[in-house]
Amino acid sequence: MARIWEKFADDPSVIAARVDGELRDLSAEVVDGTVIEPVTIDSPDGLDILRHSTAHVMAQAVQDLYPDAKLGIGPPIRDGFYYDFDVAEPFTPEDLDKIETRMRKIVKEGQKFDRREVLDDEARAELADEPYKLELIGLKSNAGDAAEGASVEVGEGGLSIYDNLRRDGALAWKDLCRGPHLPTTKRIPAFKLMRSAAAYWRGDEKNKQLQRIYGTAWPSKEELDDYLFRLAEAQRRDHRRLGQELDLYSFPDEIGSGLPVFHPKGGVIKREMEDYVRQRHIEEGFEYVGTPHIAKEGLFYTSGHLPYYGEGMFPALDVDGMDYRLKAMNCPMHNLIYRSRQRSYRDLPLRLFEFGHVYRNEKSGVIHGLTRVRGFAQDDSHSYVTPEQAPDEIRHLLNFILGVLRDFGLDDFYLELSTRDDSKPDKFIGSDDDWALATKVLEDVCIESGLELVADPGGAAYYGPKVSVQAKDAIGRSWQMSTIQYDFNQPSPDRFNLEYIAADGSRQQPVMIHAAKFGSIERFMGVLVEHYAGAFPPWLAPVQVVGIPVAERHSDYLDEVAAQLKGRGIRVEVDHSDERMQKKIRNAQTQKIPFMLIAGDSDIENGAVSFRFRSGEQENGAAVSDAIERIVGAVASKEQV
Repeated sequence: MARIWEKFADDPSVIAARVDGELRDLSAEVVDGTVIEPVTIDSPDGLDILRHSTAHVMAQAVQDLYPDAKLGIGPPIRDGFYYDFDVAEPFTPEDLDKIETRMRKIVKEGQKFDRREVLDDEARAELADEPYKLELIGLKSNAGDAAEGASVEVGEGGLSIYDNLRRDGALAWKDLCRGPHLPTTKRIPAFKLMRSAAAYWRGDEKNKQLQRIYGTAWPSKEELDDYLFRLAEAQRRDHRRLGQELDLYSFPDEIGSGLPVFHPKGGVIKREMEDYVRQRHIEEGFEYVGTPHIAKEGLFYTSGHLPYYGEGMFPALDVDGMDYRLKAMNCPMHNLIYRSRQRSYRDLPLRLFEFGHVYRNEKSGVIHGLTRVRGFAQDDSHSYVTPEQAPDEIRHLLNFILGVLRDFGLDDFYLELSTRDDSKPDKFIGSDDDWALATKVLEDVCIESGLELVADPGGAAYYGPKVSVQAKDAIGRSWQMSTIQYDFNQPSPDRFNLEYIAADGSRQQPVMIHAAKFGSIERFMGVLVEHYAGAFPPWLAPVQVVGIPVAERHSDYLDEVAAQLKGRGIRVEVDHSDERMQKKIRNAQTQKIPFMLIAGDSDIENGAVSFRFRSGEQENGAAVSDAIERIVGAVASKEQV
């Protein structure tokens, strides 16, 4: 027997190990000859271990400063960690400063994380003063469903407690945890507490409200600083703030949470997006259809959505004594269009498309600006194909989607393949063979594309697997954008019983391919606002050009220039306000207008303008005709300026 750390004593970057697929502490014993994979602090597993260890240090600091605080759950999360506490008063920013100061002392002490296995009754005795830990012990066989993050503390099998030991071996603090952890607190290089918020115990609003502290931890001070810079940049780009500043959209309380309204300038962007993608669908062989916002409830039982997606739909509406539902998806109605007449194999692929407005009963806690709403428009399409045509249709859709994203300035992608969770068969419908075939078709096309492919086990829709395009924005954040789903269930005899007459005269079942290029127009616009920080490329900008007269006597000249631009389809305004010229320029830059045309006496004499860009660059004495052609060309090319 040997300790894992003995094998990596010369490599300080190793903070844990994977033994037979299981993450273990460096202090764990292993049999000689065991294959051990090192885990470094900058690896995905290593980052989770770093952040979970830092969460323990934070919890220790909280109980040092607030001895009556009771512990909830403290898991690592993306880019950080949190821990929930039951305390008498909410934490203030001053409290977080005190906690962070205490954490630094604990880190400096170099306390050892020491794991020991305990029986259930032993754990209950040791944690008798921690009611939430006792509840988790009782739920350990079902920890995954008990609460988000509970699996880091309990699970099937035995329990373990981690002691934080001072250098003299004295116990400083302890917590129920499965681990692993860093060898000592001194291996925590850089961290910061971010904020506190209220959180219901186990995510259930019927339970007590706890206080959650969020923090972040990184392998180096430089990486922490980079992360904090990205956060500040993300805040600067927040589409909710920019939407208000640029007068694009709002979220009136009188209408309801998650139901945005678009102002005239936001309406321009929305219309440009719709016009663009409508034309692209036509070019790609799709036929435009339209369907209503509500339908009889039975339609959604036929599709399977009510049994499997009912919580995401709004409650029934009584219409003439019958139950109707707001639609949460368009596919059931497209199926009825397909079924409205007999189809031949010669009709396939049959591609239907619409801007379908759908409604989803999202929980209030997840609604976020335009990126998570309750009412939104999908650029939704459904391709009905023979099984043999499915691979080519998926290739066609993937290429179509990537072209759309590139035209909107997103060109850094990877793919995510969502498959079913075989451990939860009641959440998915269809045979094993159908799922295996559909998954392989999607996977093969994804691999063939040459893009990075990431697995998402359990993320499939109930009716079939899907591939989503994850696009990175200007500051490196990934957004799930477009999706392609392979559906062999809705066309089946148990559902809509869709058929086509094959070449041999037999009746066959088509495959249905769902695809959304934007995903939703609202969410896509929110992502674009943040990607461009509100400085849209000229073709999308609500106002593409503003004319700025040096003095009032120059206004008529710029009105004539504006008329020429309008005749070429350009969105242009002339600033006739009483503001000074420099203030008008600042206003245009604040509104992120791509082009400014400035005119004074000499410009009028020469038939010219001063051509100014929102970057601050300016070209004086540009001929009006040349300025117009440059603007028209920039809009047509969809270039960013």
